[in-house]
Amino acid sequence: MRGGRGSVVPDAEPRSYYDLPIVKAPVWTWEVPAYFFVGGAAGASSVLAVVAEATGNASLARTARLVAAGAVAASPPLLISDLGRPDRFHHMLRILKPTSPMSVGSWILALYAPAAIGAAGLDVLGWFPRLRRVAGVVAAGLGPALSTYTAVLLTNTAVPVWHQAKDTLPAVFAASSTMSSGAAAVLVRPADPTARAVAVAGGLAELVTTEVMHRSLDDDVAGPYGEGDSGQWGRVASAATAVGTALVAFAPSGSAGRAARRLGAVGMLAGAAATRWSVFRAGFASAADPAATVGPQRRRIAARTASDRG
Repeated sequence: MRGGRGSVVPDAEPRSYYDLPIVKAPVWTWEVPAYFFVGGAAGASSVLAVVAEATGNASLARTARLVAAGAVAASPPLLISDLGRPDRFHHMLRILKPTSPMSVGSWILALYAPAAIGAAGLDVLGWFPRLRRVAGVVAAGLGPALSTYTAVLLTNTAVPVWHQAKDTLPAVFAASSTMSSGAAAVLVRPADPTARAVAVAGGLAELVTTEVMHRSLDDDVAGPYGEGDSGQWGRVASAATAVGTALVAFAPSGSAGRAARRLGAVGMLAGAAATRWSVFRAGFASAADPAATVGPQRRRIAARTASDRG
């Protein structure tokens, strides 16, 4: 009986016809999470370069510019490889569609890349310092968007574990990108206090935001982060980030300390890459689980029904 105070019929287990996936699995390949990693590191490094220059740390500024240029130079080949044909990337620039994260992201990358590479090139050559500063500011202005738009792109899909993280996944990518920029700088300049501070702050932020993201997901959606391929990579990411952050933060001075900080920086970069891979693989597992799609739908329907009755 339904109605009255409730129902004596138990809720059915969320299932689909023949237990087939309701949501189509992503078609992206490994190049996409690799782009998430290098693009995030590039964007955050441009911000670090401007901050370092403003505080008079020219050596760190140059290092960060070179990291940004190298990372963004790898981005178009990764995207083109995933798309299959170079002209497909070109076609994405025919129009700007503000409601499409992919369209906006393509334009961000197209504008950011020449600014970041130009700033690094002019710095190395010692040419046109004013133009170099302008290019650096442009790259820094676009950097945060480049580091986080990929998270918005994921949460704009129908994949439950991504879509439900729309309020938390951008923060995870921002923290991970910050950690990557600081860690890359520590590899080159292990004694630089600013690079170490950025790396440690980013590492702590990634650990916190990732945990917040996991806890924000419904139980029937969060499964991939606790088991399977995504869960394993998530644990690797947490361990590498935690150990790397501790080494960068607490390694003593001297040659042994510099080696330890470089080792920690490698761990932090590995942790950032593993975080992206864990999020990426979680999408495949979530799309294959009918309960992850049906469960939240039923709760939304029940909430709307209760609201209408109230």
